[in-house]
Amino acid sequence: MYPEDLIAPMREDLTSAGLKETKTSADVEASIKQDGTTLVVINSVCGCAAANARPAVKMAATHSKTPDRMITAFAGNDVDAVNTARSLMAPFPPSSPSMALFKNGELVHMIERHHIEGRPAEMIADNLKQAFDEFC
Repeated sequence: MYPEDLIAPMREDLTSAGLKETKTSADVEASIKQDGTTLVVINSVCGCAAANARPAVKMAATHSKTPDRMITAFAGNDVDAVNTARSLMAPFPPSSPSMALFKNGELVHMIERHHIEGRPAEMIADNLKQAFDEFC
């Protein structure tokens, strides 16, 4: 686990954009299994989360179409929430950061760490916006 005071600004980076923090398995399941769409963001302390993933999510969150719900859990700290989200992201292997879009409880779009590393935030945001347009 990372010290909370260290990751607090990283958490706030997403919650200030309207994402709801989830810390328990029940929180994640309740959000994903509802009718409609849910974006799940596994947040991380790594550089690609700071430079690419979080900025991309914030850009996509202002798109004309957005999911019904947007939630986040922090890898290494919100263990139950992250493990539950990752189990619902199967068959994709665990990675952080990562982003998954669910529709009516089914995974419909996935962005893994290897899609985030080395790519500009704008490109990742465009990927999310296209998924929002298709599924939301």
